[in-house]
Amino acid sequence: MRLLGLDYGTKTVGVALSDPLGVTAQPVETITRKSPNKLRKTLARIETLIAENDVEKIILGYPKNMNNTVGDRAEDAVSFKEHLERRTGLPVVLWDERLTTMESERILMSGGVRRENRKAVIDQLAASIILQSYMDAEGTGMKNE
Repeated sequence: MRLLGLDYGTKTVGVALSDPLGVTAQPVETITRKSPNKLRKTLARIETLIAENDVEKIILGYPKNMNNTVGDRAEDAVSFKEHLERRTGLPVVLWDERLTTMESERILMSGGVRRENRKAVIDQLAASIILQSYMDAEGTGMKNE
């Protein structure tokens, strides 16, 4: 069973996939939108990735505030979750993504990636951190929905 991890933002969606055994998450791509309200092409690309990779479940980053409250970005993620479920018919799990972008930035900086090159991969790295966190917790029987 392969899992698809998504880091949903206003202009981009970072994408990651699990390996076929569901052990590791790998960054795949960043989907870019011209407008925050234009989801048709984004959803179509995600559907293509699902079909090409035999995905059975989607893990979507849930950007709660640091004090554990739900803000506008988290509400947008819930709306995107509903779009995904309708379009794909797959279960979509909301997964706490607090600090994943900061962790991605730290990883890229420590790897010597130049600032101008980080933007191209930071969302997909964040998606892989979200997905890996989910898989690690699932493996220990922990839930975070």
